[in-house]
Amino acid sequence: MTKRTLVISDIHGCYDAFNRLLELAAYDPADDLLLLLGDFVDKGPDSRLVVEQTLGLVRDHGAIAIKGNHDERFVHVARSGNGEAEGKFFKHGGFDTFASYVGKAAVKGTSPEKLLPEFRDTINGSYAHHIEFLEQLPYYYEDDWYIYVHAGLNPRYALNWKQQPKRDFLYMKEPFHRADPFLSKVVVFGHTKTIDLHGKPDVWFGKGKIGIDGGCSVGLQLNALEIMGPDLIRTLQVPSIRGRI
Repeated sequence: MTKRTLVISDIHGCYDAFNRLLELAAYDPADDLLLLLGDFVDKGPDSRLVVEQTLGLVRDHGAIAIKGNHDERFVHVARSGNGEAEGKFFKHGGFDTFASYVGKAAVKGTSPEKLLPEFRDTINGSYAHHIEFLEQLPYYYEDDWYIYVHAGLNPRYALNWKQQPKRDFLYMKEPFHRADPFLSKVVVFGHTKTIDLHGKPDVWFGKGKIGIDGGCSVGLQLNALEIMGPDLIRTLQVPSIRGRI
């Protein structure tokens, strides 16, 4: 690792907070590696802008983005979906994603089900590149000292963690949080809000693992982990402006 690594997770459509955090960190693509640990869409107001910016950061500036569970569900619903997937999409912030792509006026007073055809037409027409980008994102990234995933690693796959079910990369929670370290590298993850891990939205440092989801989309904060080496770590954060808990 030669560059400074900046790690951010669970932006969830919080475009303003994302850019305030990059500014606070003085992010410079020439000197920094930006790692984004998934969940770019849903809940926040600007999913479309976040995906567009993330795509550009990866394509033009060498950033690395990995897939979150909300990103995978968004792709599934945009492609075809089914009743269960669509229900979960709307229940967990998908309506805000709808609004960011088709406009708030178009969704006002309309049931989500009636919006689906227009949503799919818009996404698969004007924003097909967003879906293609999210669809091809990897499930993990690894460097000399750390493993980066969206949700966590399954302790049952300690000897071959790369072979764990893809769903575990996206949804793993308590079995991973409670487990003693089972790898030589520290695992950096999002998905679970840190306020649920230690009662506050700041970055959580556990044994062999670091949680960084500050709960920006629910009115808390967006965190960044700044890594200069195995023992050279600093945390940065900006408050959410959504104020919704």
